[in-house]
Amino acid sequence: MTRKVFWENPYLTELETTITSVIDNDITVDQTIFYAQSGGQESDHGLINNYRVTQARKEDKEIIYTLEDDHGLRLDDRVMMRIDWERRYQLMRHHFAAEVILELTYQKLKGIEKIGAHISQDKARIDFKWDENISNIFPFLEKEAIKVIESNHAIESAFSDVVSEKRYWKVEGFSQVPCGGTHLKRTGEIGRIELNRNNIGKGKERIEIFLNDSIV
Repeated sequence: MTRKVFWENPYLTELETTITSVIDNDITVDQTIFYAQSGGQESDHGLINNYRVTQARKEDKEIIYTLEDDHGLRLDDRVMMRIDWERRYQLMRHHFAAEVILELTYQKLKGIEKIGAHISQDKARIDFKWDENISNIFPFLEKEAIKVIESNHAIESAFSDVVSEKRYWKVEGFSQVPCGGTHLKRTGEIGRIELNRNNIGKGKERIEIFLNDSIV
């Protein structure tokens, strides 16, 4: 099983690792910093020995990386893995911005149900089952999110169950939530947020989250 170094140090951008299997263009490695899409958060982009990773996917606890054609890599080769740091950092910032907005929405609207989410480099979105215009609570969300961000609290990220690889994040005095994504060190790294409402169908509301480039 691949050791997932992206949980131990999500700020690491390069890692030497060993190939543990090769099937055509699909490989596995003994340890990785390259996150594969899960829980709505998109995969990292990057290289393994200067070959572009075209796809990263999870299969149970394993991560399969698909490389470009003619990579020539073999079992037990030592390789260098590099990720696109700018993309990773924007994914982490949008991810935790969405986590904050989601928790505040739960606090404000009793009975609301999350039905989807997506985290990309440019924005995050959360979809809800809700019959009213969700932008009515934007003043509350923006005010309370600013408090969380400007407090610059430490973000704890750890295993709740090592064997099953279940993880959580925690901000003291705010919330603790199950989550297996990559996380920032502190809430202040989120920066300034902007919210947009989108009605995606009857009884369905979407909150889109955009980030200003400036960080608190």
